[in-house]
This record gives sequence, structure tokens and C-alpha cells, in this order.
Amino acid sequence: MRTRLLNLIGAAAVIVSAVVFFKPAQVTVAQESPAASVTPPASAPVLKTPWGEPDLQGIWTDEFDTPLQRPAEYANQEFFTDAQRQQLDKQRAQLFGSDPRQERGTAVDVGGAYNTAFLTIKHAGARTSLIVDPPNGRIPPLTPEAQKAAAADRGFRLALLQSTEACKNKEPVCAGGKYDPTPSPRFAEPPPRYHTGNFERLNRSDGPEDDGLADRCLHSGLPDFGSLFGGSFRQIVQTPGGISMFYDLNQGQGWQRNIVMNGSPHLPASIRQWFGDSRGHWEGNTLVVDVTNFSPKTDFFGSRENMHLVERWTRTGPKTLEYEVTIEDPTVWTRPWTVKQEFTKQSDEENRIYYEPRCIEGNFGLPGLLHGRRMEERAFAEGRGPDPRTIDNVGDVQSVRDDPLR
Repeated sequence: MRTRLLNLIGAAAVIVSAVVFFKPAQVTVAQESPAASVTPPASAPVLKTPWGEPDLQGIWTDEFDTPLQRPAEYANQEFFTDAQRQQLDKQRAQLFGSDPRQERGTAVDVGGAYNTAFLTIKHAGARTSLIVDPPNGRIPPLTPEAQKAAAADRGFRLALLQSTEACKNKEPVCAGGKYDPTPSPRFAEPPPRYHTGNFERLNRSDGPEDDGLADRCLHSGLPDFGSLFGGSFRQIVQTPGGISMFYDLNQGQGWQRNIVMNGSPHLPASIRQWFGDSRGHWEGNTLVVDVTNFSPKTDFFGSRENMHLVERWTRTGPKTLEYEVTIEDPTVWTRPWTVKQEFTKQSDEENRIYYEPRCIEGNFGLPGLLHGRRMEERAFAEGRGPDPRTIDNVGDVQSVRDDPLR
């Protein structure tokens, strides 16, 4: 039970990060009127650094919650109506209301145990999806190769769950699986490929790699879309010939990227990095960054070492920054796809001192997860408890399934 609680609390913390809005006031969507996402006209004066480059510096955040993919009910509708945004805000205020807890002691209760005193809910954004291409606002279909890899990953996760109550009760976490009271013979197998799941943990804790990247304080990387993976803000710092970006997100898994601006080529293909290799240049007033050389231990919707990003950062006004990224991996998707976000500049005065975050929950939680599993195994060996292989330590979080923007 201790292991299950730690897993669920870790998942809940990631969800909390996804809805926390970086500003001093803490109010829910029901307390504010919806605001429109406005992009200043293209003719707005371009701000420059003292050395003459377009100035992108500052702390930037996305002030609205927008789904990555367009929900099916909005079909080819690119923007919400005002009435739809108000209704979404109302639904989400009720979902994350003052006492959203379910029946005390249940898995759903533990998964949603963070009180709203600790969070602020962002308003629904103007767009029905962050994806602007393809026009349907959806991630392109997977290639046959990627479908096969995803099926192998899913099959292995389900095999480790087959003797649990989750499969017996046909809970969502076991969707597509089957119940068998006999523990799977695959329990001792390594996963088909390096396990990177976050909300899709393996139902065992034989080592750190069985747990999600978030549990290991590693839930970070490109591309990051804020409300999807829990990002809060980006801090951009420029110097003559150099640009650095710090990403604050999740349970303290902040990270920094340095963009090489000297025109040199990418690193050799044999050198792979967690955040890829970023090479930038200016096209007019837009910073264009080409990112390659990702590690096979990273994962973005199935894309790993073959992912290629082209980012475009454009200052559109004194308080606004547009971000656009095209994502491609011919081994995973049938075509490239593009995401667009608009960021708002935060106060330089109120945020003049910033303390780097630390992944405290993950650092303390992971040893607890491993220790709890060993204690369960010892108790079973001594005849004092159930077979750990029949215990669902993956769990599920109700709020993720119910949020209309996810």
C-alpha cells in the first residue's frame, strides 16, 4: 500500500504542476472573467538588445490552458467561442473545486489529494489545440514501425498488471489487457526498450528504471508545451553571441539549454544528449533553432533519437512572445507537425531573485518506492502478505481522465 500511495502521490504532483500558474494571486477560474489571447500587430516596434539583436529576454509563461490535440467534439473548429471558453472554465472549476476528493481512502481519493489551496487553474485558451498543422489539430498517424513499438511497450505493461484487481475490475489502466490470477511469466523480463513512461509506470520496482522519468527527477526535455507536461515558465538570457533558456517545470525538474549561435554544425551523430543539440541563427527578428542529436532514453510520444525540431521564437510586442516548433521523425509519424504558443512576459521586478528548483519529491519518493517493494516481497516470502505481483502499484488518477482540456 505504501508503494501504491507513493506512486499515486508522485502522479498527482505532476498533475498539480500542470495546473499551477506562475503569479502571486491564487484564484480559481471561477473567480476571474475569461481573457482573450491577443497578439500585437506585426508592425509593433522591435525591441533590441544593446548590441543590436532582437531582445527575447525575460521570464515568460503561457497564461492559458490549451489542449495539445483538438478534442474530437470540436472537429475542424480552430478557436473556441466565448461561450465555450466560459463553459470550460466552469467545468474545470468544479472538477478542481474546493473539495474535489472522492470516497476517502480510495485510489482516486489519493490521486486527487492535493487541496486547491495549493493551486491556481488557468483559463481555457482561445485555440482548440496547440497543434496548428495538420489543420485538424491532431498528431499525425504513426508509421507501422512506431505502431509496432508502441504495441510492444503497451503489451509488456499490461502483462505485468494481468493478475491485479485493476484488470479484474476492468479499470482504465488495464484497458486492452486481460485478467489472469496467475502472475505473468514476463515479470522478470526487461522491457522491450528503455522505459520512459510517466503516467504509464511499470507495475514493479526492481530498479529505478522501472519507474517513470518523473519519479527519477528526469521528467524534462524538448519540446515542452507547459500545460501538457507541467511547465511553468521559461527564462531567456542573451549575451553577445549566446542565448540560454531555463525551463522551470514539474516537481522541480527544471533544466537549462544553451543555444550555440556561432554557425558551427551539429555534434557528430555518435554524441547524443538528453535535451538534444541546439544550433540557432537569426532570420530577421526571429530566432530559429535547429535541434537534433537526442538521446534514445528520451521520448516524446514515441519519438526518440531520430526526432528533429525547428523552433521559431519571435518577440511580437513588449509583453508577448510567439513560439512555433515543427516536429518531425519519419520513423514515428507519417508527416511533420507544428505547434504554436503565445507567452506573456512576467515582472522583472517581482521575479528579480529566482532560486533554482530541486526535485525533492522524486529524490525522496523513489527510494521509498523501491524500499516498499522490497518489504512487500519479504512479507510474501515469510507468508505475511499477498504476492506483490498481484498488487496494482500503477494506479490511475481520475482528474486526468475527467479534465475536458486533456
